[in-house]
Amino acid sequence: MQGLHLTADLTGCRCDAAWLTDAGQLLAYCTRAVQAVGLHAVNQVSHTFPATTHGLGGVTATILLAESHLCVHTWPELRGVTVDVYVCNFGDDHSHQAERLMEWLIQRFEPTELVRHRIQRGNLRGATEAATAYA
Repeated sequence: MQGLHLTADLTGCRCDAAWLTDAGQLLAYCTRAVQAVGLHAVNQVSHTFPATTHGLGGVTATILLAESHLCVHTWPELRGVTVDVYVCNFGDDHSHQAERLMEWLIQRFEPTELVRHRIQRGNLRGATEAATAYA
């Protein structure tokens, strides 16, 4: 196992409200962004949550990538979004594409505040040793 896991918590998003509530629009944008950065979508799903006493329901857009996944969750009543991008880097290093994808999404939502995390996952040496041990 080896990969790069990027997360971002976006608050105070100044984008048009439709980006926080329209699952189809958000999923279509995510699909275009995935293609633009050179990653490969293999499946996708979105879901719109019902309105609450706090306001319109948010949406979740998820794209299963050949390289791993992208997931976006919105909270329109808070003008907030969380983004999760994970790419496996076992055969090739997809880190650059993951970073570019994250930038596309951050720019789309126009947050006033942003918290990011970058997690290197796994260990290529350990994965190679494990594969060799079972060969």
